[in-house]
Amino acid sequence: MQKIIVLTFTFFCSILCFGQTSEQEKLIELGKAYKEFMFRNEPTRDIYIDIQVNVPNNLKTTTSFILQCITTKNKLLSTPFLTLPNEQTLKQLYIVKAINLNLREENRIDNYRLIDNLMTTSISNYELVDNYYGMLFTAVGNKNQPFDFSKVDFLLKNYNLKDETEKGIFFLRCMDYCGKTIWGYINNYRPANTQKALENIDKFPKFNGRVYYQYTDFYFPDFDIKILDNEGEMSYKDYYLNKYYETLLYNLLCLNNEGRSEKERNDLLLGSILKDRSLYKYSTNKKVLESIFIDEITNLEKQSF
Repeated sequence: MQKIIVLTFTFFCSILCFGQTSEQEKLIELGKAYKEFMFRNEPTRDIYIDIQVNVPNNLKTTTSFILQCITTKNKLLSTPFLTLPNEQTLKQLYIVKAINLNLREENRIDNYRLIDNLMTTSISNYELVDNYYGMLFTAVGNKNQPFDFSKVDFLLKNYNLKDETEKGIFFLRCMDYCGKTIWGYINNYRPANTQKALENIDKFPKFNGRVYYQYTDFYFPDFDIKILDNEGEMSYKDYYLNKYYETLLYNLLCLNNEGRSEKERNDLLLGSILKDRSLYKYSTNKKVLESIFIDEITNLEKQSF
């Protein structure tokens, strides 16, 4: 009887170890696929098939997401993928991205050791949420061209976002991508190509049925996370609200340069956080924002007489 018990225990231990190894191997496989095909390269049909073979049950959602990330004209803007998955999936995707980054290093660490370390490391929920939507909007930008969100309306209540912080992360990650679609037109041309930039701004998405700049729920507590690969943790608002203010200022510049109506200009100025002085501290263009605010108050005072 004792021998049978020992053999049975050994059998189940081997199953558990095999399952763990299988999960690690699949995570590494997904990390390699993400590295190879997240940009312009397109997987072959055989690669798609291989990725979907022998997927552990607890990795099916993660595998499905990575498959979309490496697919041209993917479905990441559909509600099933916009909806925040469970914490286990968020952690797995965090690990997949970490493997991808590790594979780009000459002096990389062993991927199995990396997985073990990250599995036992406590990572804040907000950092996991940020990583998820960062991967999602990066994949949309890399794989779904040309840029056109003109028919997209993000209904944040539908995506399993539990508080204003998670909604803010979703919005700022999305607008970080949108802002990149106009950055080059403003900064790489002399003079700035505001016509082309405005064409993309006109294709920005709506949020909760309203134009993008009317989203102003940024009063959630700030937090520090690792944002840039080669730097330590930094303020989330310092980084992403600064980027967003930049996009709003570019929008204002485009409206002015392209002779858009006074109503459009005032809607942007008075309907966005361009008027919210309490948030200027997160922008590196604080003096510009304060100047615009003072000028706007002066104009309103003149109109009142």
